[in-house]
Amino acid sequence: MLTQLLLLVLAAAPKPQEPVPADGAVTLRAAGQPAAVYRARAVGLPPGFLDQVAEGNRRYAVARSGYLHPLHGPDGEALTADWSIDHPHHRGVYWAWPEVQWGERTGDLHALQEVFARPVGEPSLRTVDGAAVLTAMNLWLWHDDEPLVCERVHVTARPAADGARTVDLALSFQALVPGITLARRRTDLYGGLNVRLAPVAGLALDHHSEPNTAERQGRAWSRASGTWAGGRRVATFAILEHPTNPGFPGDFVTYPELPWFQPAFPPAGTRHPLLLGERLVLRYRLLIAPGKPDEKQLAARCDEFAATLSPFLEAPPAQKR
Repeated sequence: MLTQLLLLVLAAAPKPQEPVPADGAVTLRAAGQPAAVYRARAVGLPPGFLDQVAEGNRRYAVARSGYLHPLHGPDGEALTADWSIDHPHHRGVYWAWPEVQWGERTGDLHALQEVFARPVGEPSLRTVDGAAVLTAMNLWLWHDDEPLVCERVHVTARPAADGARTVDLALSFQALVPGITLARRRTDLYGGLNVRLAPVAGLALDHHSEPNTAERQGRAWSRASGTWAGGRRVATFAILEHPTNPGFPGDFVTYPELPWFQPAFPPAGTRHPLLLGERLVLRYRLLIAPGKPDEKQLAARCDEFAATLSPFLEAPPAQKR
């Protein structure tokens, strides 16, 4: 059974449109401007990095791939950080869980222990109406050997409009073996779509959520605002959650001292099973804007995102607002 599934996975791997850079850093350009970089191949430790890390944390300084860094701000500044001295496993915008259970065993995809996401083939990058569209595939490997989960990644970086840019992130996870569950740290802390921010002056973090009801789709966004190094002004990095995400809206988790923020998944106190034959799909829109959009503007952005089609699934029945 597993062999058949793997053959299907390999057959569905993206077909690159052009050669991937030797370092695996695939730049998504929207209307010619760099929006983000997808790390398609293993990123190794920077020279001299390990000497700066506390001895107890060196086990987390592990080569990694399959994440976005840097994510660029309105002035081209880097909004995200990689290879943080305090948490070596933090890596820009990445999707990972600290508790990946396989039967009685538990691995930590977040901190790069026991289970690792490894690329299958090369990502595909194409341009559609000025937007950069990247598709990629990864396998979660237990001890870098046994395949557990097929992960599909779809990223769309659109040209800026009124100074604001969006980067849509759609993630699909499908179990290849039975007995896989995902959970946050201790089931109530961090996990899911994780963001390690670059140092930012005047950082403000806030969140807003309205659950889905029978009458209308909900809205949920998490926002970080401030002035990043290299930026000429205050900028906003907001994460909009799609209302079709399981457990919508996600819990808002922040660690301003790092700095860090995220909409966590799954809901606190739960473990999400990845069942054979089913797919977990999570969708987010990263909104990068100058200044600090108000709540009315963010609500409108949420509605726009809710109306978009998933690259993995058929559109859900329309709901009234």
